[in-house]
Amino acid sequence: MKNNSLVKYCFLIFTFLIGFNHISSAQTIHIKGKVINVETLEAIPFATVSPVGQDVSRYVTQANENGQFVLTIPAQFTKISASIVGYETQEITLTSEASQDINIYLLPEENQIEEIVIRAPRRTKYSNRNNPAVELIRQVIAHRDENRLKNHEYVEYEQYEKVSLGLSNLSEKFLQRKALKNYQFLFEQEDAENQNQTTYSLPAYIEERLSKVYQKRSPNKTKQLVLAEQRAQFDPKFVDNDGLSSYFNRLYEKVDIYDNNISLVTNQFLSPIANSSPTFYRFYITDTIKTETPYLVELSFFPRNKADMLFQGKLYVTLDGKYAVKSADLGVAKDINLNFVRDLHVRLSFNQDENQKYFLENSNLLLDFSLTEKGSGIKGNRTVLYSDFKTDVAQPDSVYAGSAVEIAYNKDNEEATNDFLSANRPLPLAKNELTIYSNIEDLQLMPGFKRVMDIASLVFTGYKQAGPVEIGPVNTFYSFNPVEGFRLRVGGRTTEQFSKKFYAETYVAYGFRDEKWKYFLSGTYSLNNKSVYTFPMHYIRASFQRDTKIPGQNLDFVQEDNFLLSFKRGENERYLYNDIYRLEYKKEFENNFSYSLGFSKWKQSPAGILTYQVINPIGESTLFNELNTTELSLGLRYAPHEEFYQGKLYRTPIYNKYPIFYFNYTAGVKGFLEGEYNYHNFTLGADKRFYLSQFGYADINLEGKYLAGDNIPFPLLTIHRANQTYAYQLASYNLMNFLEFVSDRSVSTNVQYYMNGFLLNKIPVLKKLKWREVFSFKAIWGDLRPENNPNINSSLFQFQRNENDEFITYALGNKPYMEASAGLTNIFKFLRVDVVKRLNYLDQPNVPEWGVRARFKFDF
Repeated sequence: MKNNSLVKYCFLIFTFLIGFNHISSAQTIHIKGKVINVETLEAIPFATVSPVGQDVSRYVTQANENGQFVLTIPAQFTKISASIVGYETQEITLTSEASQDINIYLLPEENQIEEIVIRAPRRTKYSNRNNPAVELIRQVIAHRDENRLKNHEYVEYEQYEKVSLGLSNLSEKFLQRKALKNYQFLFEQEDAENQNQTTYSLPAYIEERLSKVYQKRSPNKTKQLVLAEQRAQFDPKFVDNDGLSSYFNRLYEKVDIYDNNISLVTNQFLSPIANSSPTFYRFYITDTIKTETPYLVELSFFPRNKADMLFQGKLYVTLDGKYAVKSADLGVAKDINLNFVRDLHVRLSFNQDENQKYFLENSNLLLDFSLTEKGSGIKGNRTVLYSDFKTDVAQPDSVYAGSAVEIAYNKDNEEATNDFLSANRPLPLAKNELTIYSNIEDLQLMPGFKRVMDIASLVFTGYKQAGPVEIGPVNTFYSFNPVEGFRLRVGGRTTEQFSKKFYAETYVAYGFRDEKWKYFLSGTYSLNNKSVYTFPMHYIRASFQRDTKIPGQNLDFVQEDNFLLSFKRGENERYLYNDIYRLEYKKEFENNFSYSLGFSKWKQSPAGILTYQVINPIGESTLFNELNTTELSLGLRYAPHEEFYQGKLYRTPIYNKYPIFYFNYTAGVKGFLEGEYNYHNFTLGADKRFYLSQFGYADINLEGKYLAGDNIPFPLLTIHRANQTYAYQLASYNLMNFLEFVSDRSVSTNVQYYMNGFLLNKIPVLKKLKWREVFSFKAIWGDLRPENNPNINSSLFQFQRNENDEFITYALGNKPYMEASAGLTNIFKFLRVDVVKRLNYLDQPNVPEWGVRARFKFDF
């Protein structure tokens, strides 16, 4: 569930702020305009026009017989809507101007019944053929590359970015709670849509960055020199500020209208000027603007399917033969299959440089997140201003050397950096934004706030703060398994309050069936004057663990004694007792390459009904009580452009389009510290997310393993990772039994394909549920050489048998193991349920052919 924790954590950051005044004067906005049929450009008479919000009945008006309307509303309203029977309701976002002329274009409903449409013009069937709007958008697409600045060999410019977020739509009753008595200074009265109710906002986060950017086309390189930056900082005991910044910037990504796909809130939206846009959008010419030079055409567009990840809005295209986008206004349909996003709006404006090339001058992205349509939420803005453009000015190669983003200011002189930013900020901060920096600092000094953070940390990370240590994780305090019976465990770890450079972790556990104590102790020392888990990591760690383990199970990011993993299907009594001494050195680099060196001494003893048994050629049986190995290891990992949220236990990746490569090598050393075997184990793999535009995305893993060595017993071979729990595990084979397949050479693939509702959005009833399709396929091709196969080499530990003396451990044969699944995600917005099918090896004892598995998955 590593993918889900960061989404939950971001909601947590603002939710705990809830748990803990400039007053706008009343103003009005005067609006006049016309309601128009977007397909025929004819007026729609008697449509209802009103502001969007609660208790708006006093402001509702109706268009006249010519479709014209006049509306005066308080400035607190940010949207108006127009509706009439037979047409889809449309919402329009208002500007802050006191007087506005607005034409509202309505789209006829797909299932319109002609007989009940009152005075509506006859509907014409939309077609791309002989459609001037489609011909125009095809011209925009054809001229797209020449209108991009990337068409120049060299480009440089200054860039100012600002992301600000805060809680919104908080009621006065909420502020009157006793727990918030000491926090009134944080809240500000906001422009409420409901005139009968005063609402408040809580500005909670801001970050700014001023940069100089250089781009080179051949070879394609970008260098961003950060001249100054500033952001609100939370207590690092609770929050990874760098990871939080990365995540917010992933949600509020740069919007490039000329890209085929635009990434926002971790999803991809098809651009209205993408190559395939006429297939997914409907286009209409709705106006010609002759007050600007060159003349502009207003091109309105709507998604053909309102639930798809598509925009709706307007493009303003130049009529000078260049067909460039002069400005764009992008929103989304109310029925879009997007979680927690109450509103999304993008405004882009372009300007010309001295060479008459259009460049993006201003980009503004508004996102309003909420769990409910009318409740409190999180509203944020990302504003990016571009200036001082220069093209075709060659820069030496040294400018592009090093990492793509470099700090060009002194991080230690924070005051000078802030002064530079204040003096060069091209856009003044709003009054409420100016208070965020100081408010966050004041807030974190208050005992009540710290208590709420402590409780929130317990709920979401499982650890309870206790001064210089944390106790947890709570989901491992109690669990059970067939070998230990009831298992109780208590543990903890140190915090930066204990030491910034040294980190210790420990636990002790007791099984009531086997009556054995288990324990773990580790110490990690940072070698780079940073916290142990701060990127880039550079540390040395020593540890000892005595505990039980299921053979072949190496669960990432989850403890095997997690209470929820105690529930398993079928027979699962084959366990190990392990004593593992380990010494590890790890170093990361700024370019996201890392390596680790390890040394370990491992004693494993069979537990439960697992046996280490050798049967010689004359049938005599010998049982062994333990297996000892001494290992040296090397790990390499390269994750270009990787972003993540750093927790104390693990990192939560922020997925992007770049691959991750890894290589692991382990050598067994015989005769050293009781090591009994010589072998060399190699693993090479890659992970990659492929974005498929409107067809969703696919996560693909390819991995190869090879073990060089002779007479190697099965516990040291590759035991392929099985899953006998009822949770769907991404990296495991969900219908494979524990210890079922082993190999000494194998290749595997794992494909998870998320269609994001592409099919279900087309089914009238189901699309309202906003479920999404997911498909998976997993396969292993493997083999076992005769010298490592106990069915051929009698000197080896025998494969495991069940109570009926049937083999339940096998070498992969001449066919791969395969399983596939089809499922639904986004059930109640957080649940994934899969029906899994095992495709072969069905004649082996006690193996399931079908299964239903579930997984929590929070996603936008």
